[in-house]
Amino acid sequence: MTAIDHLLQNNRHWSEDIRARDSHYFERLAAQQKPPYLWIGCSDSRVPANIIIGLDPGEVFVHRNIANLVKDADMNCLSVIQYAVEVLRVEHIIVTGHYGCGGVTAAVTGQRAGLVDNWIGEIRNTCRKHDHLLSREPDMPARIDRACELNVIEQVAAASRTTVVQDAWQAGQRLTVHGWIYGLRDGLIHDLSVSISGPDEISERYGAAVAARAHAETA
Repeated sequence: MTAIDHLLQNNRHWSEDIRARDSHYFERLAAQQKPPYLWIGCSDSRVPANIIIGLDPGEVFVHRNIANLVKDADMNCLSVIQYAVEVLRVEHIIVTGHYGCGGVTAAVTGQRAGLVDNWIGEIRNTCRKHDHLLSREPDMPARIDRACELNVIEQVAAASRTTVVQDAWQAGQRLTVHGWIYGLRDGLIHDLSVSISGPDEISERYGAAVAARAHAETA
């Protein structure tokens, strides 16, 4: 057995277990994909979307990258958003960060991480923008966790401003962008109260969510 053969074995056991419980499961799954949710999360292996929200394959469309960023120049992320909104007709885009994120940590501490330094430049901008909030934190771990929250809020605003989302709202499509953060220590998701359902809500919801971070405790 090679170093990864156990993964194939795990797959066979999983497939057999699913079919034992529901003989038509894969038949239905192969027939169509109609998830109501798009999850934009971090690539961190400790934050698997389906598992932590208790959904089966086919129930959530997933895009992941380092530090859950939504960038204007990232054709991968934008293409996923377009497919989810225009083809799958999802009703919810959920940007989900997590406490202790490595990408955010590198941005806050200024430590060099190699090529990824180019990717997390926007997080450094977020940290400079919200320095008045970050500087209030008592220590570096708390500052990093606060930055993780603020990064999610910024990415919700960025997703809401994409042409795909703006066009969907213009056409009257029902769509809400949410911001969540996941706690690695307890496995719980926290709603950052920055849900946006239309272009007129972006500024107000963004401002309220940022202001709320000044008085909130990190998990």
